[in-house]
Amino acid sequence: MYYEDAEGVVSAVQGMARTHEGVLKVPHKEMKMANNIPLRSEVKESDKWDLSKLYATKQDWEKDIKFLQESIKKASSFSGKLGEGPEKLLEALKWDTEISIIVEKAYVYASLHYSGDASDPENQKMIGIITQVYTDYAAATSFMTPEIIAIDALEEWMKSKEFDDYRVMLKKILRQKDHTLSHKEEELLAKQSELQDTPNQAFGMLTNVDMNFGEIDGTPLSQSTWSQFMINPDRDVRKRAYEQFYKTYESHEQTLATLYAGSVKQDIFNARIRGFETALDKALYRDDVPRSVYTGLIEAVHKAFPILHRYYALRKKVLKVDELRHYDVYVPLVGSIKTHKTYEEAAKIVKEALKPLGKDYTDVIYAGLTKDRWVDRYENKGKRSGAFSSGGFIGEPYILMNYKEDVLGDVFTLAHEGGHSMHSYYSKRNNPFPCYEYTIFEAEVASTFNEQLIAKYFMDNAESEEMKTYIIAKQVDDIIATLFRQTMFAEFELLCHTQQESGEPLTVDSLRKTYRGLLEAYFGPDMHFEDNSDMEGLRIPHFYNAYYVYKYATGISAAIALSERVLNGGKQELEDYLGFLKSGGSKFPIQTLKGAGVDMSTQAPVEAAVRKFEDLLTQLEKSIG
Repeated sequence: MYYEDAEGVVSAVQGMARTHEGVLKVPHKEMKMANNIPLRSEVKESDKWDLSKLYATKQDWEKDIKFLQESIKKASSFSGKLGEGPEKLLEALKWDTEISIIVEKAYVYASLHYSGDASDPENQKMIGIITQVYTDYAAATSFMTPEIIAIDALEEWMKSKEFDDYRVMLKKILRQKDHTLSHKEEELLAKQSELQDTPNQAFGMLTNVDMNFGEIDGTPLSQSTWSQFMINPDRDVRKRAYEQFYKTYESHEQTLATLYAGSVKQDIFNARIRGFETALDKALYRDDVPRSVYTGLIEAVHKAFPILHRYYALRKKVLKVDELRHYDVYVPLVGSIKTHKTYEEAAKIVKEALKPLGKDYTDVIYAGLTKDRWVDRYENKGKRSGAFSSGGFIGEPYILMNYKEDVLGDVFTLAHEGGHSMHSYYSKRNNPFPCYEYTIFEAEVASTFNEQLIAKYFMDNAESEEMKTYIIAKQVDDIIATLFRQTMFAEFELLCHTQQESGEPLTVDSLRKTYRGLLEAYFGPDMHFEDNSDMEGLRIPHFYNAYYVYKYATGISAAIALSERVLNGGKQELEDYLGFLKSGGSKFPIQTLKGAGVDMSTQAPVEAAVRKFEDLLTQLEKSIG
């Protein structure tokens, strides 16, 4: 049941997929990296997610595919009849809900197999099949939004109790009236929707499967091990890994630039064909987020540049380097702390740290992280890099990890993705299918909130002043990664789309020039970049989902405010927050967050996050400066 944008159906059907790639979180010590990344078949079943709650076997999935292929044909029996009366509309909505739930379940199953090993031809085939099924489904039901909007008596019909499960969805459809095309036009857009995901699919295949980054001193250099090399205390190792990594990207620069330029052109086409002035306007409209939220975020962060540059000056001083280089920005400033947390220990820490959210919350998340097997724990060949939470109305809110025992940051990541999954858990248990899915704008609050509690846990249980300093440094680096860096990415997206919208085509040279300008502005005068440092702008996967990354920055701003409100408050403040998690898609995100206790329509939460960053930085300067 995805009526809003026919051209966006491929991404819409992904359900609650939440990813956090592109946010470089700083781990806490040198990695002991395995020389051999195992094949998927070599990973223990207990370390993989249990997809049996979706389908017991692949044959069961194939049965649903056949059922969907036949059922979709029934859509035509409703065409032209939705306005005949409330009974007919309800019949169509109930039929569509049944099909949508199965489509979503089938997609989640196929996509998780693909994420676990994108190199497996069977997994590639499965994702291709379900994508085609969804494209056919979207085309077959493309008449529904135009017909629903054309029903003059709809608002009167919606008052009936029979429409309780559909009322929120129908109100959101009516809001799309000015940006919905005719039935025939919507059908054409739906039929070509699969093609729209080609740049993203090609980018993923190129960077996750085809690219060979080689080895450094016998250890594989890959998307997943890249961050491990960047925290190595040996500067020569960092330098060689950095140069080799970006040299590989640079050897594909024309292809990467072409893919991203194509994605931007699609964004602009989709916006203009629906009557939006810009792609940004279209992206914000769905969530009813004012443009001022996006531009205000950038403005607030720009004002904080002097504070951010203080941090890089401190880093240069502590590392005792004549020139601070881009490969120097992730190595821990507090290098004396040694940590080792098994996955099982990490799950227990998450449960303990999240106690302020109540026993129900912690019991459910701990079971999900352990015995209920929500999590695909470790790296294997062909597996998607980074981490995400993904699921649907049926099944568990699954989590992909590439967990490393010697990276304390992975404990934070586990809590982060667990926040997404618990948001999904509460949402689908408190809302009907047509309005259970919350927005990404809200999702990044729930996940980052958990990270705030993990940081407090480590501070409260630190065994030494060195560990406290270490956690302070971790919090500083996380705010940089999530607030400042994501805002830089968001500004890059805005500049690229604006350039293309003004009629000036995007080229590899213009993309690299734009990104280099942002690197220099955000990192400040103490940073010296390599000739190919600007290739970073062509390796961020989230750029293929336009105007997405700013939600990380607004998310951490809201999370900081809400976590402090819950920790310093009482029962009501906790109930407000849990109410937010349970709200699903019942309201627009700005409204939902106001109910939880934070007003994201202003710059105040961002400014408060900057103040917390400055306070943490001052503590860090006193400790190690």
